[in-house]
Amino acid sequence: MISKGFKWVFRSPPRLLLIGFACIILAGTILLKLPAATAAEETTSWIDALFTATSATCVTGLVTLDTGTHWTTFGQIVILALIQIGGLGFMTMATLFAFFLKRKISLKERLILQEALNQSSMEGIVRLVRRVIVYALSIQLIGALLLSVRFLFDMSPGRAIYFGIFHAISFFNNAGFDIMGHYKSLTDYVGDPLVNIVTMLLIILGGLGFIVLSDLIDWKRTRRLTLHSKVVLSMTGFLIGFGALVILVFEYTNAGTMEPLSFGEKLLSAFLQSVSPRTAGVNSLDLASLRQATQFFLVLLMFIGASPGSTGGGIKTTTFATLIGAVYAMMRGKDDVVMFRYRLAQERVYKALTVTLLSLALVLVATMILSTTEDHHFLEILFEVTSAFSTVGLSMGLTLELTLVGKIIIIVMMFIGRVGPLSMGYAFGPKPGRTLYRYAEGKIIIG
Repeated sequence: MISKGFKWVFRSPPRLLLIGFACIILAGTILLKLPAATAAEETTSWIDALFTATSATCVTGLVTLDTGTHWTTFGQIVILALIQIGGLGFMTMATLFAFFLKRKISLKERLILQEALNQSSMEGIVRLVRRVIVYALSIQLIGALLLSVRFLFDMSPGRAIYFGIFHAISFFNNAGFDIMGHYKSLTDYVGDPLVNIVTMLLIILGGLGFIVLSDLIDWKRTRRLTLHSKVVLSMTGFLIGFGALVILVFEYTNAGTMEPLSFGEKLLSAFLQSVSPRTAGVNSLDLASLRQATQFFLVLLMFIGASPGSTGGGIKTTTFATLIGAVYAMMRGKDDVVMFRYRLAQERVYKALTVTLLSLALVLVATMILSTTEDHHFLEILFEVTSAFSTVGLSMGLTLELTLVGKIIIIVMMFIGRVGPLSMGYAFGPKPGRTLYRYAEGKIIIG
């Protein structure tokens, strides 16, 4: 019976990934429940330990307890380990140990890596994993050094180095956890160019995806980029620039956010708040004081999220670009979605539509449930649910006041958002068979 259960798990890579993430969350929950993880005179309930472990493993950043004051150094290191494993993927970390042990990667492990990195082929998957590990560790190391140097002006050397390492790992993995204390995030550094620019670069590099990073590094040699990289880079640049402009316009005269700042500080905060909703969860402005138009715009940015094969969540930039391309093609009366002189397969368009509708349905259902269980404004609840599903971590304050049911719903949304709604369907759905026939074509009126 046990062997049959193991076969059921290992038969499907999506199922194995899902169960693997669940096991990591369970281990993290147990570690965070230990007395050594909690600061003196503080207690941690099982639901709060589970919430924190899920948020860290799913690289979200929503917290019911202040990371900087509630947890001891041991607890924070557990959270940091969960962030790294969750961001890079537990299969990537397992492959790293296999490299150290000089063990060959089996075919089944390659299939799981293919699913974990969202690749369409196993070709070159081990080489890509090597690059993922090297790029991630290198970028995080540089980010940690730069942040540590800046923090040296505000704290002791040991504390500055620790803060630099923690925040570099958290920001690169788009986790949004911070140990500044009292839920402040980067509000104390709203006008600091070094902290803001390094933070944005870490978030962007983590959110582009390792395939794109690999393409960019190889560009000097190949002088070409894949279609995927072109779409990701152009859409990322557009969303950051357009997002910053919209936030700057809406918040420029808001006395609770940007009005007291200099023009340079306004620009920095506008760009950071444009980059952060792409699943990073860092804020330098008080989110609760933002105008409602800005808050709703951040919901849209969070829903789009980062790019495939990255540490971020959301429906992904390529999905959004495909939908825009499909709308444009339909309005122009064209049969094909064309990007950079390449035609997209119809299957890609169907997948983009499926991911978007499934994600939207999950967000709406969770929002409706929380609107019943939580006594808060609708926009606050929608903001929280979208933040959880897109593994962003931004909050307008609702997380701290969630009921038990509310915490469970947010935990489920974070987990589904990290694994992906399609992967959840593949994990437990029936194995698709080949259809040997097609039905007669019918016609319905659309629009």
